[in-house]
Amino acid sequence: MRQAEFDGAGSCVRWTETAGEEPARVYVHGLGAVSAVYHAHIAARPELAGRRSLFVDLPGHGVSDRPERFGYTLEDHADALAVVLDAAGLAGVEVIGHSMGGSVAIVLAHRRPELVARLVLTEANLDASPPSESGSGWIDAYDEDDFVAGAHARVLEKVGPLWAATMRLADPRALHRSAAGLRRGSDPVMRAILEALSMERVYLQGALSGELAGRDGLEAAGVRVVTVPGAGHNVMFDNPDAFVAAVAGTA
Repeated sequence: MRQAEFDGAGSCVRWTETAGEEPARVYVHGLGAVSAVYHAHIAARPELAGRRSLFVDLPGHGVSDRPERFGYTLEDHADALAVVLDAAGLAGVEVIGHSMGGSVAIVLAHRRPELVARLVLTEANLDASPPSESGSGWIDAYDEDDFVAGAHARVLEKVGPLWAATMRLADPRALHRSAAGLRRGSDPVMRAILEALSMERVYLQGALSGELAGRDGLEAAGVRVVTVPGAGHNVMFDNPDAFVAAVAGTA
């Protein structure tokens, strides 16, 4: 495990990695998740062998630190991810981001374009104020202090055992601020950033999640949108073959 300070106060963001050739692949988890849990089985596939791969836990999640005075906005998370890449001596990486992690990856590519050469996004949040029935909406429906004081436990029950298994590892206050930041969105908003980027961009949408809003605009801007059959929000679990093909660039 490796670590790097991200807040100027001694707090560290942590990651594990496998050795290999560059450009490296950097896997970034979603809200209340852990990178290795969602992506290690993908990086281990023969089709993706031989590349340096990093599994980063964003601040407040997994094994990374969770400072109380940190903001946990999308920009904050993107800057922490940049700290990882700088500490690892990397630039021009491929970032594979799931859900909120995809939003963070988009903001990173905007703020530090030299660090990112390719984006593979799985149902990344592209717009501010997503529907209230989304996972971030369940969390942000509560005041931060109320969430920390007890609503966190109620949300864990609501999300089901699989998501709860990693969500319970996240700091409740960091989780709430991350959800609020995700719903607030970035400035400019994630969709506008993604459409303006010139690098290779792949967006995976699970067929079971329904049609991707604004798909025509994304494709017109050069984003390759792939609808993955038999998959919902967690494409890497529901259809790992299609997910691996997208990461490998063979889909």
